[in-house]
Amino acid sequence: MNILAVGPHPDDIEFGCAAVLIKEIKRGASVKMLVMSRGEAGTRGSPEEREREARSAAALMGAGLEFLDFGGDCHMEHSPATSIRIAAGIRRARPDVVLAPNPKENQHPDHAAVGRAVRDACRLARYGGLQELRGQAPHRIGTLLFYSITTHTGALPDIVVDVSDVIEEWTAAMRCHATQVAGKSYLDMQLTSARALGLMAGVEYAIGLFANDPILLGDLAGVVRSAREF
Repeated sequence: MNILAVGPHPDDIEFGCAAVLIKEIKRGASVKMLVMSRGEAGTRGSPEEREREARSAAALMGAGLEFLDFGGDCHMEHSPATSIRIAAGIRRARPDVVLAPNPKENQHPDHAAVGRAVRDACRLARYGGLQELRGQAPHRIGTLLFYSITTHTGALPDIVVDVSDVIEEWTAAMRCHATQVAGKSYLDMQLTSARALGLMAGVEYAIGLFANDPILLGDLAGVVRSAREF
């Protein structure tokens, strides 16, 4: 499987869905992370430090990493121009699955803006006549999934992934972002949330994902069981 994960800031993918990515890499998947800023507006850590942290996390995970420049964080816009640039990244990576921030989150404005821009980009990436993308072959993804970033309230996820076997690797990837975990309890918050969802599902730790569209199954053999233990 070829997976592309998109994050507004250098640590979002690691906090939000790295456990799922690490699990898939262990199963042989190819993973690329597309990051749309270097944390230029952040309170802790310079852009250079934030980039180094992201590259360390990617190397630890075994994932590829590409940065895009949109003028720094807090400047993300849900616009055709943004989506077209992301669509170019999708055509370069040619993923089967795309993971993006939940567009319904109400926290950092970049999260929702990027989630919506990625949703549009997945559609634009398949249009052969789009002038700005004429130099790259069109690409149709298989599935768009959304992950949560430090916000875990609201509707239950559509998909629950058991990540109990990669908690040490996930924790190490999050710890790579030392400038961020030193200032706030992001690591504890993510692990606690994964633990709570895991308990609900009857496993040790779990990550929830939201589907942009209904998931197509060839048969019911791939459905293990409901993720509701209680």
